Amino acid sequence: MNNYETMFVFSVKKGEEGVKALEEKFTALIAKNGTLESSAPFGGNDGVRNLAYAIEDETTGAYILMNYASAPEFPAELERIAKITDGVLRVLTIRK
Repeated sequence: MNNYETMFVFSVKKGEEGVKALEEKFTALIAKNGTLESSAPFGGNDGVRNLAYAIEDETTGAYILMNYASAPEFPAELERIAKITDGVLRVLTIRK
């Protein structure tokens, strides 16, 4: 098991409920395939921040940071699922 940190940028078009639903989806996926250590908004204002450039015509996004431990092959699968999920603007995973 390795330790990982994944930063998600979620769309805020569907409001706080949409962001919360996406966060719950990915925390459940991580908990199923590893050990979730923490999940928290990144920055103030519930993680909602202005983007440096528009992504899919959106200028704001909700940043969520998740720390977890899992098998080495899981982060690639997590990013694959995130990239095909509506409402996820960007995802980045690093190994700690």
